[in-house]
Amino acid sequence: MKFAIYGENVTVTDEMRQKIENRLSDLNKYVVIDEAQSAKVTVKVNSGGNALKVEVNVPTKVGLMRSEVIHEDFSTAVDLAIDKLEDQIRRQKGRLSRRHKESLAENFYEDNDDGNDTPVRTKTIYAEEMILDEAIMRMEMLSHSFFIYKDLDSEKPAVVYKRNDGGYGLIEINE
Repeated sequence: MKFAIYGENVTVTDEMRQKIENRLSDLNKYVVIDEAQSAKVTVKVNSGGNALKVEVNVPTKVGLMRSEVIHEDFSTAVDLAIDKLEDQIRRQKGRLSRRHKESLAENFYEDNDDGNDTPVRTKTIYAEEMILDEAIMRMEMLSHSFFIYKDLDSEKPAVVYKRNDGGYGLIEINE
């Protein structure tokens, strides 16, 4: 990764530059950073007094990671900014793993060499009878992206889900 380190009303010394480069290089163990991309770091005096403001922008394959910290000590400000970036990366990886949980579970299942053919996790639910509006309300109250219920009119299982465009979808099951 390349580094673009700027100082606004602050002279960036070689020691400061070395500290930033060393800490940013540690991010490679968490996420793939393209060698052609450059991390942009801006160090400036905060408008409120003698505190320094450190802004870090790192383009990654996952997306742009950004942090901003205000602190009196430069070294502490850099450490806190990098810690924020590491936290963002961990949260993003968690989101990706939850989003692709099924494929990850299949990979885990295939790599399982103990001879046990049980799935990673199984959940059984009881589908209550209700109308569509009540199912949508329950789904929203639970903050879920889908809800399984038994339709009161047809007496068959159904799934209501949130669509990417903000609307709702309904899957009816014919037996």
